[in-house]
Amino acid sequence: MKAMILAAGRGQRMMPLTAELPKPMLKVQGKPLIEHHIERLKTAGITDFIINLAWQGDKIRAYFGDGSQLGVHIEYSQEPEQGLETAGGIIRALPLLGEQFIVINGDIFTDYDVSSLLHIHLDAGEAHIVLVENPAHNPNGDFTLRHLSADSPKYTFSGISCFHQQFFAGIAAGTHRLGPLLKSKLAEHVVSTELYIGNWDDIGTPERLAQLNELLIEQQLIK
Repeated sequence: MKAMILAAGRGQRMMPLTAELPKPMLKVQGKPLIEHHIERLKTAGITDFIINLAWQGDKIRAYFGDGSQLGVHIEYSQEPEQGLETAGGIIRALPLLGEQFIVINGDIFTDYDVSSLLHIHLDAGEAHIVLVENPAHNPNGDFTLRHLSADSPKYTFSGISCFHQQFFAGIAAGTHRLGPLLKSKLAEHVVSTELYIGNWDDIGTPERLAQLNELLIEQQLIK
């Protein structure tokens, strides 16, 4: 199975850190966020990657190359400088992806065990998404767990998912957001969900990045 890491976002909220650097290249524990994802996915047995590029994407390509220095194979999906949003980026990269594939946002940090996604079988047109407890910046959540009523508790999409390629069938190439598409497909009962209770951070602001690095240093000192 291949994995796609979404890395084409502009990262406006991370300014000035992203003035000359794509957000997924910001460092946690001394290495880029994307590198953490590649290492965890490689540990799970995944060695083929697609990374989409837009703003400052040449910095990502220059750092990782074809991935051989990390023992993996990386291909790139180039987008216009303004990007194509999340779903649009996936759709553009479909020719590089297999029938079923994993997608991970490049700007999160988590200890989620991605190997569990390798055991999920999706029928044509289906998807599986991982939800997390609502962080302070998204207290009301976005998605209920599958089969629950509309007034059930809502959780936050983690940016970790698995898709059958036909999930995007019939959607024209262009700029498309993933969130609204997932919500509509969830209502059609073709999206399964799970709730992950564990470490997960959305690196959305310089303050959250600094807090995460400080927390990880503290945890290492305690160990």
